[in-house]
Amino acid sequence: MAKRKIVHIDEEKCNGCGLCVPSCAEGAIKIINGKAKLVADNLCDGLGACLGDCPQGAIEIIEREADEFDEEAVKIHLEGEESQGCPGSRIRMFKDEGTIAASINSEDIEIKIKSQLRQWPVQLMLIPPTAPYFQGADLLITADCVPFAYPNYHLDLLKGKKVVVGCPKLDDIEVYFEKLTQIIKYNDLKSITVAFMEVPCCMGIVKAVEKAIALSRKDIVLHKVRIGIEGDLIRL
Repeated sequence: MAKRKIVHIDEEKCNGCGLCVPSCAEGAIKIINGKAKLVADNLCDGLGACLGDCPQGAIEIIEREADEFDEEAVKIHLEGEESQGCPGSRIRMFKDEGTIAASINSEDIEIKIKSQLRQWPVQLMLIPPTAPYFQGADLLITADCVPFAYPNYHLDLLKGKKVVVGCPKLDDIEVYFEKLTQIIKYNDLKSITVAFMEVPCCMGIVKAVEKAIALSRKDIVLHKVRIGIEGDLIRL
């Protein structure tokens, strides 16, 4: 054991949002009992890739006595996570030919619609800002009720885009703002479309997107799409 640089998490500041978890390529950070924790010293390389993803400023790099970083231990740890853990935050990119078509049959008429989703995960809280599928993408930011209310969501809104999903009513909108700012900052996005419900609380996600674009100081085309609770679409 020697003195070296390693991640330190201030549990008093940490609110358990989990934004740091997917940013740690070694899987050294987990949410345990509602707080981010370093699961083992030898899994942390001390480089601090997770630092920019904590909106509470709860993560820093310090120097202390710690086990040396062990790449073999990291490999074993990640293999264990793949076989036992939930795959919800594992980055995936889908090919067109692998997409399953949904079928609808009504008497003599059959309609098939292919899913237009081309990446995983989609939840804004789980996606790392540097996910490779964001680079050069048209980004769709969707309030999570939209795909349920708007029946032609896949073909009208999602097709050809990468997507992030969230609920501005139930989640911390400031966390959304921080994450969206990082996504816009780190990636050369071609355009952004924000799809939201007509209910007042849904405007929070629109405001977060506008604020993130302004802070990034990037000239990005923003499209706004409002969906009525009965499924009507209004492009603003």
